[in-house]
Amino acid sequence: MDRYAPKARSDAYGRRINREHSPLVALALPWLSIMAGSLVPLFFIATALPLVPPAGFLMLLAWRLVRPGLLPVWAGLPLGLFDDLFSGQPLGSAVVLWSLTMIAIELLDSRIPWRSFLQDWIVATGAALAYLLAAFVVSGAPPTVPGLVALGPQALLSVLLYPAAARLASGLDRLRLTRWLSTS
Repeated sequence: MDRYAPKARSDAYGRRINREHSPLVALALPWLSIMAGSLVPLFFIATALPLVPPAGFLMLLAWRLVRPGLLPVWAGLPLGLFDDLFSGQPLGSAVVLWSLTMIAIELLDSRIPWRSFLQDWIVATGAALAYLLAAFVVSGAPPTVPGLVALGPQALLSVLLYPAAARLASGLDRLRLTRWLSTS
């Protein structure tokens, strides 16, 4: 045994210091969580009014606002395509809307590099409401007042559930960077 070899620490932090995280998990977890969010509306019972918020879009916003440099700007295209395949919207609507959202947030970040959670929530509220309205127009439904009123509960739930999505994204971010492979 080499006397100059580092000794294993016995305290609570010795097992967590200087360990590598899994590159596969670090790269795939944000994408997979957004794709899982796009599948969430499939598990609820259909109602007369749209109640389930666009969970995939909320997860995209949460990851982009919680970890600004993690997702590239072009991530809206493949993730939006995946959402279009399962949402029932016309093919290409989420591709365009998610890509425009990513570009708009990138432009906002270049103008205002400092933010607080309240500012992120306001940005997410504006993006979610614009997304719901644009998706309503693109869906082919006639833009009537009762149709816009019917979007109210879904819009309200989208605004109220953003903090939960941001909390989930930050928890998944901690999980993403944990040690996965034991080297000892």
